[in-house]
Amino acid sequence: MKVILLGTAAGGGFPQWNCACRLCTSGATPRTQDCVAVSADGRGWYLLNASPDIRAQILATRALRAGPGPREIPLRGVLLTDAELDHSLGLLMLREAGGLPVWAPDAVLHALSAHFPARSIIDGYGGWDWSSTSDIKLDGLVVRAFPVSDKRPKYARSSTEDGPWVVAYRIEDPATGGVLVYAPCLRGWPDGFDELTGDADLVLLDGTFHAADEMSGATSARVGDGAQLAMGHLPITGDGGSLARITRYRAARPRTRWAFTHLNNTNPVLDPASAEHAAVLAGGAELPGDGTEFTL
Repeated sequence: MKVILLGTAAGGGFPQWNCACRLCTSGATPRTQDCVAVSADGRGWYLLNASPDIRAQILATRALRAGPGPREIPLRGVLLTDAELDHSLGLLMLREAGGLPVWAPDAVLHALSAHFPARSIIDGYGGWDWSSTSDIKLDGLVVRAFPVSDKRPKYARSSTEDGPWVVAYRIEDPATGGVLVYAPCLRGWPDGFDELTGDADLVLLDGTFHAADEMSGATSARVGDGAQLAMGHLPITGDGGSLARITRYRAARPRTRWAFTHLNNTNPVLDPASAEHAAVLAGGAELPGDGTEFTL
């Protein structure tokens, strides 16, 4: 299985256009909004989320460019983890594909019709197929959706649809035994998540925030604790943080590589010279940038 990290930043990317915090003005390497491409054979590719930066991400990735035919593309479908705009707006940019299958939780499919009419807009451009995560069939890959949160996007707060609203994906290549777990949005560490990741070769984990109070810090964008809590992302450090778990698992799970993605512009690990960046690496996790490739 081939895995390409097309983007590794949270919503708005890094730096954010509307932010002049220390990190956004530091000159640290830019990152586009979180999105991953996976393939069993290196020819047909599936997107995990569709970021607003998808056009630039495709053009920056040789394996995803059109050809050899004048209208031949290697994209075969899209799997959405949730209904957030930074994970679904890219579908509008993909309208020129003329139709692709899209899989998402039922609540997400409903939101993309009833609250943000993306489906009706996109359907006007070709034969799009919208399916639940209970029926995912990819060429050469086995996929399982795992519920992790009932957090609704802001535009669908009035929705009465039952969750799950957010899932992680476990993707296995039966030919190689390689296993990827993609979980860019975790409100907490849910029951069953240890089992989901137990035999994984690579876990792409929610790294949105380094600390629980990050957005109210003196060197951050200073938008307040309440806003950060409402976003529903497990921090890397602190009580119950994910890095402590990873550190404990290192000896018991030598096969598994842990990598943080979906990094918010306030996260100090974005600065490779920071103590926080060094601590994540020392704890047994990785901080890969845009364009990083893995073979599982």
